[in-house]
Amino acid sequence: MATLTTPQKLRDLQRALYQRAKKEPHFRFYALYDKVYRKDVLEHAYALAKANHGAPGPDGMTFEQVEENGRAELLEELHEELKAKRYKPGPVRRVHIPKLSGGERPLGIPNVRDRVVQTATKLVLEPIFEADFEGDSFGFRPKRDAHQALQAIEEALKQGMCWVLDADIEAYFDTIPHDRLMKAVAERIVDGAMLALIKAFLEAPVIDERDDGRPRRNRRGTPQGGVISPLLANVYLHLVDRNFKRKTEKGVLCGRLIRYADDLVVMTPHEPMRERDWLETILGRLGLKLHSEKTRQLDARKDDFVFLGHKLRWRYGSKLYLDVSARALEHIRGELRTRTRHFGQSLPETVAALNAYIRGARQYFRRVMRRRLAKLDRFVLERVARWWSRKHQHSAPAWSLVRGGALWTEHGLERWWTPWRARPVLAEPAR
Repeated sequence: MATLTTPQKLRDLQRALYQRAKKEPHFRFYALYDKVYRKDVLEHAYALAKANHGAPGPDGMTFEQVEENGRAELLEELHEELKAKRYKPGPVRRVHIPKLSGGERPLGIPNVRDRVVQTATKLVLEPIFEADFEGDSFGFRPKRDAHQALQAIEEALKQGMCWVLDADIEAYFDTIPHDRLMKAVAERIVDGAMLALIKAFLEAPVIDERDDGRPRRNRRGTPQGGVISPLLANVYLHLVDRNFKRKTEKGVLCGRLIRYADDLVVMTPHEPMRERDWLETILGRLGLKLHSEKTRQLDARKDDFVFLGHKLRWRYGSKLYLDVSARALEHIRGELRTRTRHFGQSLPETVAALNAYIRGARQYFRRVMRRRLAKLDRFVLERVARWWSRKHQHSAPAWSLVRGGALWTEHGLERWWTPWRARPVLAEPAR
């Protein structure tokens, strides 16, 4: 979610909800729905939803069109509909994007008005469930990120938990049973109107452009792409986190379960046979399933493994080396190739297109080995040299354009590895 300053009144509300939930773990909240249609909540929800620059939903309406027609009118309309309990979510547009691991990932894109209401609902619900979530859950949570999950794995390895159950939940977001998810939400929420609103989000019809374009009822799953979907997905898998903690406290299981949304690893000091049996059992109870071909057990002292697009290598009993995984690297190179195939662009335009991608990807992979980042720098220089040649119909790459780092120093091209500034890079293994 975009980062914007939260209004003080809303911050006070969220703090009060969090503190009550933290103080009373079994308390069920019964007066929440009226907070969703508060005008200051809807106003902030609109600003957050707009800042995320999402694609239009099935109705084709964009935030720019909303602004032209009058943002105040939309917010007043939503306020009145929610207050009178007349609001109904519209259908969700389903698109398919390629996954790093191969295949495609379906995304559900709601209409603008529904994104605003989902955001408002999340603003109210998130503090309550944040009070419950475990410390080793990192995905789609405030002030948590993938790098903290990687750090947790490093800590577990240093604690002697060198056996890894690298688990993959089969089609998690698409297979969550609605009835069981609602029961998980109802452990904390007893407000009937709020529960009905959440259920309406889950059951919103889906329009898949690959089908006949007719809305189809969504009978299970919480579509990726919806604002509230990551929170609901975390609420459901929190049942796994919580059960694992209880089992370890009783000595039935051993280790740490480190999770980023539906990506999880179980770190143990012994071969994780019991842990795998337990995970298969509890997922079965939740109507979920481990992907047998993608789930594996390994000894990190001997084998590398992939987590969140990073390849992790544990060596010498004390060093964790990070690299870009093979599939993530293929994706990165594909993106860089795409940005150097537009021969009608000028050099500044091509550099700008590359920089926009490099900044984001470099931030995500900032802890990988310097050698990998240096190789990506060379790859980019080669791509630009070949782009320039084809643009000007030369037979050989324009090496003179990139020689001596001219693209970096004279044309402002971003580098993957920046030796002149401090970066949190882990040491490389000795050759």
